[in-house]
Amino acid sequence: MKKMIAGNWKMNGSLDEVVALMTALGDGLKASPELIDRADFVVSPSYIHLALAQSMLPEGVHLGAQDCSMRPNGAFTGDISAKMLEDMACQYVILGHSERRQHHGETNDIVAAKAKAAHDANLKTIICVGETEAEREEGRQDVVVIDQLRKSLPEGVRVDNTVIAYEPVWAIGTGKTPTAEDVEAIHATIRACLKEKLDNPDSMRILYGGSVKPENAAILLTIKNVDGALVGGASLKADQFLAIAAAATA
Repeated sequence: MKKMIAGNWKMNGSLDEVVALMTALGDGLKASPELIDRADFVVSPSYIHLALAQSMLPEGVHLGAQDCSMRPNGAFTGDISAKMLEDMACQYVILGHSERRQHHGETNDIVAAKAKAAHDANLKTIICVGETEAEREEGRQDVVVIDQLRKSLPEGVRVDNTVIAYEPVWAIGTGKTPTAEDVEAIHATIRACLKEKLDNPDSMRILYGGSVKPENAAILLTIKNVDGALVGGASLKADQFLAIAAAATA
């Protein structure tokens, strides 16, 4: 399968910066059109920049959102429904990111409910799992990640509506990355767990996320069961984002 290179812009970007980033991304893909043939791209701006990003979306790049509500509509101030994202031409939504779990108190049950709502709105979900540094030091990473995975996947999960992203919490934005052996081991564990829900678990993408950059992409993206990357800071710079994709397709 083609690698997926998904950018999570988080709470970053002004209107001018979004225009500049989307312009640079489009120019870069025009200069290297082979990247579109070899990788699937997703960009996930903040809610208020979705329309602008969508209007400038290069061919072959998909639009994603960073979260959605578990509810279809109603008196929920500040929430954005999955149906609203579908109306904005989003195709993907990131759910269960550790920053949402940590700072917004999102549980596995909430993530599963949001994923169900997203699937009902014809969105594809990128569901994040990952352990903290303390859990890693205690040797509990497999237990933690598998518990998150089992409880965060809704009924009706399929390879065509779900992507898994393994993001060790301690590697997000820190510059730290696990060893290639550690990444291979946890991705294999995730793949084995998917057999509980899927008849074709080998066809579901499992992304790696956590301080992915051009310097380490070539190693990370050649590891068995790593089917792409969920990129944070490096996705805010078109040249770095595309360099990661180039490493994935080399």
